[in-house]
Amino acid sequence: MSFAAYKMMHWPTGIENCASGFISHSRSDFVPRIPPIQTEDLESEWPTSRREIGPIPDLVVTAGNVLEVYVVRVQEEDGTRGPRASGEPKRGGLMDGVSGASLELVCHYRLHGNVVTMAVLSSGGGDGSRRRDSIILTFEDAKISVLEFDDSIHGLRTSSMHCFEGPEWLHLRRGRESFARGPLVKVDPQGRCGSILVYGLQMIILKASQGGSGLVGDDDSFGSGGAISSRIESSYIVNLRDMDMKHVKDFTFLHGYIEPVMVILHERELTWAGRVSWKHHTCMISALSISTTLKQHPLIWSAVNLPHDAYKLLAVPSPIGGVLVISANSIHYHSQSASCALALNSYAVSADNSQEMPRSSFTVELDTANATWLLNDVALLSTKTGELLLLTLVYDGRVVQRLDLSKSKASVLTSGITKVGNSLFFLGSRLGDSLLVQFTCGVGGSVLSSDMKDEVGDIEGDAPLAKRLRMSSSDALQDMVSGEELSLYGSAPNNAESAQKSFSFAVRDSLINVGPLKDFSYGLRINADANATGIAKQSNYELVCCSGHGKNGALCVLRQSIRPEMITEVELPGCKGIWTVYHKNARGHNADSSKIAASDDEFHAYLIISLEARTMVLETADLLSEVTESVDYFVQGRTIAAGNLFGRRRVVQVYERGARILDGSFMTQDLSFGTSNSEMGSGSESSTVLSVSIVDPYVLLRMSDGGIRLLVGDPSLCTVSTSIPAAFESSKKSISACTLYHDKGPEPWLRKTSTDAWLSTGIDEAIDGADGVSHDQGDVYCVVCYESGSLEIFDVPNFNCVFSVDKFVSGNAHLIDTLMRDPPKDPQKLINKSSEEVSGQGRKENIQNMKVVELAMQRWSGQHSRPFLFGILNDGMILCYHAYLFEGPETASKTEDSASAQNTTGVSNLSASRLRNLRFVRVPLDTYAKKDTSNETSCQRMTIFKNIAGYQGLFLSGSRPAWFMVFRERLRIHPQLCDGSVVAVTVLHNVNCNHGLIYVTSQGILKICQLPPITSYDNYWPVQKIPLKGTPHQVTYFAEKNLYPLIVSVPVHKPLNQVLSSLVDQEVGHQVENHNLSSDELHRTYSVDEFEIRIMEPDKSGGPWQTKATIPMQTSENALTVRVVTLFNTTTKENETLLAIGTAYVQGEDVAGRGRVLLFSAGKSADNTQTLVSEVYSKELKGAISALASLQGHLLIASGPKIILHKWNGTELNGVAFFDVPPLYVVSLNIVKNFILLGDVHKSIYFLSWKEQGAQLTLLAKDFGNLDCFATEFLIDGSTLSLVVADEQKNIQIFYYAPKMSESWKGQKLLSRAEFHVGTHVTKFLRLQMLSTSSDRTGTNPGSDKTNRYALLFGTLDGSIGCIAPLDELTFRRLQSLQKKLVDAVHHVAGLNPRAFRQFQSNGKAHRPGPDTIVDCELLSHYEMLPLEEQLEIANQIGTTRSQIFSNLNDLSIGTSFL
Repeated sequence: MSFAAYKMMHWPTGIENCASGFISHSRSDFVPRIPPIQTEDLESEWPTSRREIGPIPDLVVTAGNVLEVYVVRVQEEDGTRGPRASGEPKRGGLMDGVSGASLELVCHYRLHGNVVTMAVLSSGGGDGSRRRDSIILTFEDAKISVLEFDDSIHGLRTSSMHCFEGPEWLHLRRGRESFARGPLVKVDPQGRCGSILVYGLQMIILKASQGGSGLVGDDDSFGSGGAISSRIESSYIVNLRDMDMKHVKDFTFLHGYIEPVMVILHERELTWAGRVSWKHHTCMISALSISTTLKQHPLIWSAVNLPHDAYKLLAVPSPIGGVLVISANSIHYHSQSASCALALNSYAVSADNSQEMPRSSFTVELDTANATWLLNDVALLSTKTGELLLLTLVYDGRVVQRLDLSKSKASVLTSGITKVGNSLFFLGSRLGDSLLVQFTCGVGGSVLSSDMKDEVGDIEGDAPLAKRLRMSSSDALQDMVSGEELSLYGSAPNNAESAQKSFSFAVRDSLINVGPLKDFSYGLRINADANATGIAKQSNYELVCCSGHGKNGALCVLRQSIRPEMITEVELPGCKGIWTVYHKNARGHNADSSKIAASDDEFHAYLIISLEARTMVLETADLLSEVTESVDYFVQGRTIAAGNLFGRRRVVQVYERGARILDGSFMTQDLSFGTSNSEMGSGSESSTVLSVSIVDPYVLLRMSDGGIRLLVGDPSLCTVSTSIPAAFESSKKSISACTLYHDKGPEPWLRKTSTDAWLSTGIDEAIDGADGVSHDQGDVYCVVCYESGSLEIFDVPNFNCVFSVDKFVSGNAHLIDTLMRDPPKDPQKLINKSSEEVSGQGRKENIQNMKVVELAMQRWSGQHSRPFLFGILNDGMILCYHAYLFEGPETASKTEDSASAQNTTGVSNLSASRLRNLRFVRVPLDTYAKKDTSNETSCQRMTIFKNIAGYQGLFLSGSRPAWFMVFRERLRIHPQLCDGSVVAVTVLHNVNCNHGLIYVTSQGILKICQLPPITSYDNYWPVQKIPLKGTPHQVTYFAEKNLYPLIVSVPVHKPLNQVLSSLVDQEVGHQVENHNLSSDELHRTYSVDEFEIRIMEPDKSGGPWQTKATIPMQTSENALTVRVVTLFNTTTKENETLLAIGTAYVQGEDVAGRGRVLLFSAGKSADNTQTLVSEVYSKELKGAISALASLQGHLLIASGPKIILHKWNGTELNGVAFFDVPPLYVVSLNIVKNFILLGDVHKSIYFLSWKEQGAQLTLLAKDFGNLDCFATEFLIDGSTLSLVVADEQKNIQIFYYAPKMSESWKGQKLLSRAEFHVGTHVTKFLRLQMLSTSSDRTGTNPGSDKTNRYALLFGTLDGSIGCIAPLDELTFRRLQSLQKKLVDAVHHVAGLNPRAFRQFQSNGKAHRPGPDTIVDCELLSHYEMLPLEEQLEIANQIGTTRSQIFSNLNDLSIGTSFL
């Protein structure tokens, strides 16, 4: 393996930073429900009416290198239907007139760099402000990017970048190489400036621009009617050393000062735990007034003698002002005039030990807490155990008298909290699911009726808990299910009267997180198919991961591909298409409205199956029975399409030469095509129907002669008539694809994009009201693609062109109506330019042949949903666009004037009704591998579904079928590998198959299936979470019995004297010395982790997993590793499969380390119900047993500083060989044949071999560097063996053993083959054989290197999964040169450089750079998103072709589609 590719397959999900701000809309865009009585003054503490929700900001979250912006959609109770048509109860019940709130994705970016900290620079306006906020991101070591939302591209763009690293800024480091933390950013609450602490002591002040001027030139036309985001004008540096600050811990900006005031928390002299009794209270705070114009920063006040463990500042909002200092054992309030403190536990002492600090009513430790303000005097704190605490400031005027702390419900372990608007907050978490929670507060007990059971946190998802207020994934707070209402009373003498504040919470939404992935194993799924081969075999497997921590600990079952649960299957060769149709009796028009309401649960009536030369019709009642003979359907030839018309009262069936309208099984009308032309003859006969699109009451047909026909239905008579739209009668342009789009709903979305929108909606509603027949409001549009590659949208039935795009095929990032573009300067030049582009090196035909073969446009249900537009090109590429609204500035009218002046007046009339504000933004579909184009079929590949098991989206059939599901306005793409190629799909809803589907594979098997219910699909991969209520550490797979043994630790509270006695070495016989502990301290409890091995079995029905057996550990014994090993029994001469466990006693630093190795056998009891686990052997050894492996029938044990190889004779283990290279602590052992790879926590890797003759372990080579290993594994490429190691600096390195090379010092030293910065901690590698791809099979002999090629799948601590796959040299050189081009060719978000990000990070240690032999598929995936012309240009520059590049990327994608 000299060359490899790095590929992400599942992106990070653990949220590290969250913030809220008006990013994609401004405060003035908010429309209040009722003219609100403005209670702006905060003095009126408790408004009597229910709280107005007010403008709600967007939520910005980052996870690893992923940046996402969500808009919060609030559903109010006044009868507006929520986004889910199925009408399931909203999560969290009713509160403050809000029935639900959900997050909807605005934009999603994967950056070339990990976001360290993030802040939102507020625009500082009031409620009616038109200005917007910006996002400030910081990256290692000192890079700062400021992003703002640009309406015209519906995405973020960089407004300024500030970089303080590199040679000219070296003096800022003051000679240091490594820093404890990256940049820390905070902003002034009024948005006047921002500030970033870099390199520990340098404060960078960013001055915000006043009134919209800024680094970006003042283009008045920018933005929607001038929505200006806050921007940065200039920056300068303050060196804190000059102000005698040495060790800065945190800083923040205060509220309520005329100039920005920054408070810095710093430590004058360091102390540590062993010196606390002499040296404590070493911290202090200093408040600086920042004058950005004079660049001065005088000290205005300070406070000393703060505890040494203070770590966080929290600025108190106006009108109180001041700052809270949070430390592990106390909370202090300081302002310019007053101060007070609150002790949280018995470790808190006052500075001079004289006066007693006020104590809270319960003890708590506050290290690593996160906080936000709910009200201007109530802060919400989240502790390290996931409890929510409320801190109330009791104040009079502006003087805080005391602090009150009260307990609340428990919640998820947070990494950050942010308040979203005035009644929601978001708990971001790396260790569990992140939650959006609504809160409300009242006076006394008058909050809410007590029947509102409140659950902050999640309850098990799709189990039958619908009677609870809402369902969701299982992760978060089971502690919350206790039905009592969450109320916190704290008497507060505000305004001289005692008012008790009580808070209620309701969880409104959650974002799934599968991180941190500590370990995973690869096992068979329950519904695996033993006969599958090739790529279909991969969907037999699943990844079972240890994720989460503490009470958020869970087992995540991840599958990359969906495997539907089969109900029944039949053989059906030669099938070309299937459709299900409804049938409704005509019960008069007045019943229509009630029928529409119940239509979601109506069963299908007929299943129509089109074979090569005939059509079958089946009834879909209780049983599927064939009724082909007894119905009037056209059954002599194949059917092109079938569907319902006239509110499901009629069925339309289209075949090649005609169409039939049926009422149930009786034909009411028969049409034939080809005769409508004026002259009869052979020409017209050859025109047959190629594709059909049905939208009630229209049917659109694309004919083989390149024209289209429209069948227009008359709802009152239930008949249709054929017409050729006038726009196409004379046109000679050949149409390559077309579809109808129905803009449904009470307010059709596309109408908003037209300029005379207010006009059309008013009229339409009036008509709808008067005429009962038109049963569904909305407009119908026809989307057409021509052979030339341009796209037009027409309104139906008038066929006026309302939107057109010239080069749809080229896949530009944004589609804008051609009339809206600036008028061309000189049309002649443009023509020359385009012809030049096409000519040159035979690229001409390449573009000419590109055409769209299929189109679909759909807007799925949801209050704020926007339509998606899909197009499939003839080379298998899929273009996906999402529509958005952009009201351009006034320049648009000028364009139109010039257009109408040049042409006839007809254009100006047409342009009035154009959808001039409609734009489309391209959505990346990088998970999808392209289809081979060899089998050209005319059948449609996209099937839109509205409800399969409650999900909506689109199914793509073909050789690589995939599900496109829509959640939160984002597409989630999940492939379906299990049946190979799928020919046709349709939905089926009847008695036996509830909201399921039918599909036909290319082998001619028809399957009726349902989607697995308990899986959550709103994730990069479908995931099922099994809560463990403890921390999982390691998992392994027992293949013979299909069991998963895993290590779980659960915190247990124990009395202190028990804990102390366990910390003593029993052998020496010391007595416990309790002389310095009082009796009440001895009875205190202390939290200790207790370990056990749980043996879990997957549930056959797919429900929650069962724990089949538990192996408890002894007190203070930690299980470190669990593995399934195969040992050769020397007495019976047979192999035994056993479960091996390595443990260590953790008893403090005074006791010598010991550990045990345990062997267990697992078997089923006689009646096969219970799994029996019995201990076969246990032995105590010196040192912790941190890793185990089986090596050719022997057991290899890493025990403390040595590794020992043991033989097994059925009753005991006997040492055969040992090896003593000084490893400190073995992190991982990997074995291939007789080679051993050993990773050490500090000493990098060792490569050993085992020789049976002479029974010896010999060191072959080692890495001479000092790496802190996290995970190791062998990488096999044909006959080449490489050694892969992931380290603590988030790098991956690949070494090889080459004793013949001179630089290897006669083979003692491992040589570097590649190095790469992953950007996240890799915890586990798994070696999997790569699948052979189509290009490999041809031209290479079967025994070649390519067949024995393995990739490494890895899991990381932020929830991402990726793989390292070997490449052959030719592919590598091609992709590497493409990668170098893309660094400059692609517009990178936040201006980050991908090459710098992937450089090996050594954190200041000396490191000799290794070869650059890994390509980054994260960067290569941008190639597909480039416009076609740029793709061809780049491919030509590096001397290859576009199809060759795609073929390489496709092979890599197929070769690594495990799971």
